[in-house]
Amino acid sequence: MKSPPRPKPPVVLLIEDTPSLQVIYRTVLSSAGYIVRLAGTAAEGMAAFVADPAQVVLLDLGLPDRDGLELIHDMLALRAETKIIVITANASINRAVDAMRAGAHEFLVKPFAEGRFLSAVSQALDMPVPRSTPAQAPAPLAERDAARPFQGSSEVMARIHGKINSVAKSMATVFITGESGTGKELCALAVHAGSGRATGPFIALNCGAIPHDLLESEVFGHVKGSFTGAITDRPGAATAADGGTLFLDEICEMAPALQTKLLRFLQTSTVLPVGANRPQKVNVRIICATNRDPLDAVRRGHFREDLYYRLFVVPIHMPPLRDRGNDVIEIAESALQQFAQEEGRHFDGLSREVIDLFRRLPWPGNVRQVLNVMRNIVVLNPGGLVTLAMLPDNLGETSELLPPPGVP
Repeated sequence: MKSPPRPKPPVVLLIEDTPSLQVIYRTVLSSAGYIVRLAGTAAEGMAAFVADPAQVVLLDLGLPDRDGLELIHDMLALRAETKIIVITANASINRAVDAMRAGAHEFLVKPFAEGRFLSAVSQALDMPVPRSTPAQAPAPLAERDAARPFQGSSEVMARIHGKINSVAKSMATVFITGESGTGKELCALAVHAGSGRATGPFIALNCGAIPHDLLESEVFGHVKGSFTGAITDRPGAATAADGGTLFLDEICEMAPALQTKLLRFLQTSTVLPVGANRPQKVNVRIICATNRDPLDAVRRGHFREDLYYRLFVVPIHMPPLRDRGNDVIEIAESALQQFAQEEGRHFDGLSREVIDLFRRLPWPGNVRQVLNVMRNIVVLNPGGLVTLAMLPDNLGETSELLPPPGVP
């Protein structure tokens, strides 16, 4: 007697223009048992969808050839039951909310944990979350990120890794400090990914990048008609983060009036959108960060003392790159290979002269500056061994070189 035919695995159409992200997403989905079709542009994605409509579409809104919102309309016009999950790098979630209004099923804000990614796909299919066995796939992203979220094997970073692992499993509020470019958001993501909330959303909001008169709406949302331009109800970041983590970057830039409302939110775990009368209960873990000295901001009257003590439960200080020893070389070499792969080029590593210079540069922009330098090298050079001649002209002009190792 013949066995009944096995059901065909669900088909997921992935429309993503970054090759490295295509590889990551496809690997995760394939390991979980999905059939994955790839497209790098809106045109390719629409052609693939017309030829064979997928059950779930993963759509990056930042495509080079067409607005992703228009693509959502066209796909749903062809097959209304398709579940479209949008992916956006815009942590203010404005674009994601527009996509939901256009008919998208769910949204993911980069960066997100593997568990959150798979959960969104499985929920779109109304299926149990697929679980890969250890033999089928590497450890979940939550475990990998919590264990080793940063490049670099220096002693100071080993202590950071240990602290992240310890605090991740708790519900304690985390306050991350450090200079710009040291990886504060990556630290927050690692805490989230190693927690029991890893399958929930991770919503990041930069309090210093949003005008003060709009920040309250961004954090707590608003109801239709609450102010000029509020043409519909819109959830804020705190509501979007329900069941997960809300990361408030540059927290010391928040206006005093909003600090009061944030304190009330922390005390009651309720959200009151602008113009609303009834608060909404949410379950959110708060992680915040600043590149300033928060206690100095309290002394100067720029930051509420009671809010400071409410948030400053578990502090994590991200060290500047100049205090991380040989980590700069590990970061630079890793970035070189990653960017070379994305650009389809081959580099043989860093020359001895470049390594010596990198160790002596103070890197005022920290890890972000290193990544920008390596991106510049890969884009402007065909490949080979990275030499001093390939470095940007202004590298090292902002400050003096550090003394060689061992020299006081």
